[in-house]
Amino acid sequence: MSNATDWGPLGAVRKQSPLLRAAADRYRETTPFENLTVGVSAPMTPHTGLFLDVLATGGAKVLATGEAGSTHAAVVEWLQERPRITPLAATEHSRHERRDARREVLAAEPDLIADDGANLLSLVHDEFPDVAEGLRGACEQTTGGITRLQAMDNQDVLACPVYDVNGTPMKQHFDNVHGTAESSLSAITSLTDTLLAGSVAVVAGYGHCGRGIARKLRALGARTVVTEVDPRKALEALADGHDVRPMAEAVTEAEFVITATGRYQVLRDEHVDALADGTVIASIGSAVEVDREALASHATDSDQPRPGTTRYRFPDGREVTLLTDGKVVNLTAPNSTGNPGEVMDTTFAMMIRGLVALADGVSLEPGLHPVPDDLDRAVAHEKLAAMAVEIDDIPDKQRAFHSEWAFHDSSAVE
Repeated sequence: MSNATDWGPLGAVRKQSPLLRAAADRYRETTPFENLTVGVSAPMTPHTGLFLDVLATGGAKVLATGEAGSTHAAVVEWLQERPRITPLAATEHSRHERRDARREVLAAEPDLIADDGANLLSLVHDEFPDVAEGLRGACEQTTGGITRLQAMDNQDVLACPVYDVNGTPMKQHFDNVHGTAESSLSAITSLTDTLLAGSVAVVAGYGHCGRGIARKLRALGARTVVTEVDPRKALEALADGHDVRPMAEAVTEAEFVITATGRYQVLRDEHVDALADGTVIASIGSAVEVDREALASHATDSDQPRPGTTRYRFPDGREVTLLTDGKVVNLTAPNSTGNPGEVMDTTFAMMIRGLVALADGVSLEPGLHPVPDDLDRAVAHEKLAAMAVEIDDIPDKQRAFHSEWAFHDSSAVE
């Protein structure tokens, strides 16, 4: 990683990213990606720019595309000046142009893929099957992407090994629970200038992202309602103190509806007529969770009272506001950069460790695989060290006791 990252659009996040700085120092010497091409699809934020720079520092030729509404022009301009990095993203790219950019990445026949939403992985299997079979492997970091990859894996479609970075404890409990929640609530309040305390906030989905945002809403004084399709997660939400209701019932009193599922049309046509007057709707999971066409078809007219907000008026006089056109709010709100640098540091460090293992030729069958526990623990230990936090080690006697299965009565052990 060059000293150039101390300034410009990546300067602030570089200071928040001790793991990526250490990775750059480590891989500058070992060059694990030498003579390899890495294809990347991710929001083109400063955090992603730093990640791409580490890959290039490790010897990779990097081709990267952005995502809808989250491309930072200054980051793209900076990357264009970096050796071995080709950014194929622009703030004004249409959906078709983004897809063409992904095709350009895949036409370069990458050896490795780092994905966000499985956009490259789904396309490579659909349109570039020979390239898919030639991949050493890939890493996917999002809930929505893993949902798509699980479907592909269940249908025996995946032609290469893919590490489920989203499933690691470090990703789930820090990036998803804390990073997504805090950055999303910051975006929502900045877009609406509305007080969360005392409001009724509906959270769709009680996975790690949903549970994180529901808990932080409660901490800020909101009255929280959770909607779920999984009975176990619904029970967990209930036990955590949230009200649990079906979506059609929950939205009748909602001041905020926040979807956090990565699923298709969680808020859809059948819910529009039930929405309370003044409801603010936001997605923190994916761009497909809110049925925008249903909102538009029910409305008599709409306007944009401020950047990043669309207000719909219905025949009965109700008004509801959709934030960032239903796209992921913490990435696409004006001036937003996604999750905080401290948690993106750990997530991208995990992505890099997974890619290094795949570059080294780890033996894995095609399909979706958990990231090895030792890699996850290594990232956690490295993060603690960067924060100057020490923890205990397990004494030899304790380790021996817990590995001995033949004890019948642990209370009698001398």
